[in-house]
Amino acid sequence: MSYAAFQTEIGRINDILCSVNLLSWDARTVMPHGGVDSRGRQIATLTSLARDLATGDTLRRAMDEARHDATPDALRALDLAAAEIATLTRIPPALIGELASLKTAAHAAWAEARAANDFATYAPLLTRMIAMQREIGQALGDNPYDALIGLYEPGMTQARLAVLFGELKAALVPLIEKATAAAQPRTDFLTRSYPIPVQKAFALKIAARMGYDLNRGRLDDTVHPFEISFTRNDVRITSRFRETWLPGGMFALWHEAGHGMYEQGVDPAYTRSIFATDLANLYAVGGASFGMHESQSRLWENRVGRSRSFWELHFPELQAHFPDQLSDVTAGEFWAAVNQVRPDFIRVEADELTYDLHIILRCEIEAALMSGDLAVRDLPAVWAEKMRAYLGREVPNDTLGVLQDVHWSQGYVGSFPTYTLGNIMSSQVFKAAQAQPAIAAGLAEGDYAPLHGWLQHEIYAHGRGASPAQTLQKVAQGPLDTAPYIADLTRKVADLTG
Repeated sequence: MSYAAFQTEIGRINDILCSVNLLSWDARTVMPHGGVDSRGRQIATLTSLARDLATGDTLRRAMDEARHDATPDALRALDLAAAEIATLTRIPPALIGELASLKTAAHAAWAEARAANDFATYAPLLTRMIAMQREIGQALGDNPYDALIGLYEPGMTQARLAVLFGELKAALVPLIEKATAAAQPRTDFLTRSYPIPVQKAFALKIAARMGYDLNRGRLDDTVHPFEISFTRNDVRITSRFRETWLPGGMFALWHEAGHGMYEQGVDPAYTRSIFATDLANLYAVGGASFGMHESQSRLWENRVGRSRSFWELHFPELQAHFPDQLSDVTAGEFWAAVNQVRPDFIRVEADELTYDLHIILRCEIEAALMSGDLAVRDLPAVWAEKMRAYLGREVPNDTLGVLQDVHWSQGYVGSFPTYTLGNIMSSQVFKAAQAQPAIAAGLAEGDYAPLHGWLQHEIYAHGRGASPAQTLQKVAQGPLDTAPYIADLTRKVADLTG
């Protein structure tokens, strides 16, 4: 019964954090602007309450008593909880409440600034947010940026990222040069008029085939796509559709559905436990890490959704949804168009090869913000300089530049590296999956149940019960490795360039 008491206390915290998620989802989708201030207070109250419960005597006593007769799985949960609570207690309580409130106000200000191309009005809130993130990082470690990265990807450091980024840049730059120097595919048809309801219908139908359970999920519109879960039985995704740009909303939806399937797949036994609650971040999330979570979204978006075989199978169905717009297009032309290597401004719509350069750019900026070498007021100019250096693009305005991502308004400094880590892991996981004959056969026929079932068994079900390193070792039989990812991109460029 002692371990049950621990689970009950964690379950109470998880319920509060799921309620915070619900309020956050509402604020980012349908809440009227007038609700910003009161919503910020509500989220701050609940977040502070969750913090008090997590660091309080009742949970501590339950954890102490639970160790007396704990099973190995129970001990792992107790150790994880203890480590995350120790991290949480190092952050001043007042800072946690203020941060929770600031997120709502900063998100609303960011959305308005993005729409108006007005960085200056958003800068004061972002300045406070960055200062708070630096305070948190300093409270957690000698290197503030390392400490923040570790909140999202345990064990990862800026130094290790530098090695991984170096390996990727050495491979990506010549691949990008090769792809952009080759004859370019026709893309004129991507910007024709595609009614948004029809886009949604097709993309959701494919997401359901992949395994996203619409009985336990839903799709909504937002400024910046995201997934959020309240329980494994209520996991919501969002996307951003444009009538004259077909790939954007479609691939974003499959990306978020990948996150959603992870959350829906967590074993029911874990959904009111530490394995479904990130106490250090005070967030209800089931994945082993943000990077492992990202590996699943990128797997479904890119390894599956951008493959040639995928479009050979599904293009006729897309064509049936848009007979007038796509009557003069072949499956091969469509595949080549949505995989065109095209350095551009928007990260979430970037091709596979240039995507990681967007991430490296952001990580360098974050590191400079955390060290104090870069001030918020200088962000637009530095962003433009790095876009010019990495992607050869002249940023025309802040909406297409420093204002395009939601992350800093939400306080997610340190989370950007997990996108590239997810890319790397996605290739490792997918390589292991494809070695299963049933999965390979299913992918060839458009049957995604074998792949989804394997991911469910190997990754989803375990929630946060294993570290990213342990998960990779079990699934891919090795540590984090850029080689499979580089091999995937090399094959893609070879295929695109003939």
